[in-house]
Amino acid sequence: MDNAMNFSRHFLIAMPSLVDPIFSRALTFVCEHNEHGAMGVIVNRPLGMTLASLFEQIDIELHRPAMAELSVHFGGPVQTDRGFVLHTPLGSWQSSLAVSDEMGLSTSRDVLQALGDGEGPDQVFLSLGYAGWDAGQLENEIAQNSWLTVEADPKIIFDLPPEARYAAALGLLGIDIAMLSKDAGHA
Repeated sequence: MDNAMNFSRHFLIAMPSLVDPIFSRALTFVCEHNEHGAMGVIVNRPLGMTLASLFEQIDIELHRPAMAELSVHFGGPVQTDRGFVLHTPLGSWQSSLAVSDEMGLSTSRDVLQALGDGEGPDQVFLSLGYAGWDAGQLENEIAQNSWLTVEADPKIIFDLPPEARYAAALGLLGIDIAMLSKDAGHA
């Protein structure tokens, strides 16, 4: 992607004008962006399901009590029947995308099995589904002011509760959530 925008490892912060119910007030972490398009996971849409209940459904015993209450999230409208695990450290799982030197996105059962066995990555964020954009689509949406972009801070994903992530990402830009309005200001 020479001379092109690359939003890998960035947050996409939905602007108030973005009224699509899937992406309204969404905070999306872009895992990969290249000439073929982009893919990421929405990180502030908990499904009301815990890791423990998901593991029960997929028949894996969870031997990491500290992770039992972790929220499973709606990651986007694509492949919502499939789990996507954003994790640090990167590790070497069967089906992983290296997001950075420290972080990976895995879709294979082995990473879940390792978590169940009390091993696996130190930090995990689990979603069902992901968000995808065709070539040029994300760039067009950004040009239309649907999204603000900022380099992602993984602490926002792994250390903050879901309801605090959107405002924290705005804070990286020095923007207070109260400054965003759906209506343009006119004097």
